[in-house]
Amino acid sequence: QVQLVESGGGWVQAGGSLRLSCAASGRTLRNYAMGWFRQAPGKEREFVAGINWSGGSTGYAGSVKRRFTVSRDNDKNTVALQMNSLKPEDTAVYYCAARETSGNYYDRVDSYDIWGQGTQVTVSS
Repeated sequence: QVQLVESGGGWVQAGGSLRLSCAASGRTLRNYAMGWFRQAPGKEREFVAGINWSGGSTGYAGSVKRRFTVSRDNDKNTVALQMNSLKPEDTAVYYCAARETSGNYYDRVDSYDIWGQGTQVTVSS
């Protein structure tokens, strides 16, 4: 079973950047599609970005497109989310998620069965 640990969250002013990392242990991530989700207080968890097992297919929520970039390094067993031009509305707990599949990533919370503990991102105006 894969275990996921996110890191890289913190506090940043609007317009700034952060890079989140999701490190996996237990098994190789080569067989997994990965997703990044976020959950703000009082809101449902929502899709942010996804990447297939090889990194050849990526996708983003409309609210983060052209600002966020998802990538993976299967040799290092990590997935990253580069977040640029951050806005106060990006404030949330960010989670990485995994699902074992040779297919594409998913954009639904209930499509993933392995989750990290989350990392807080706070963007001040």
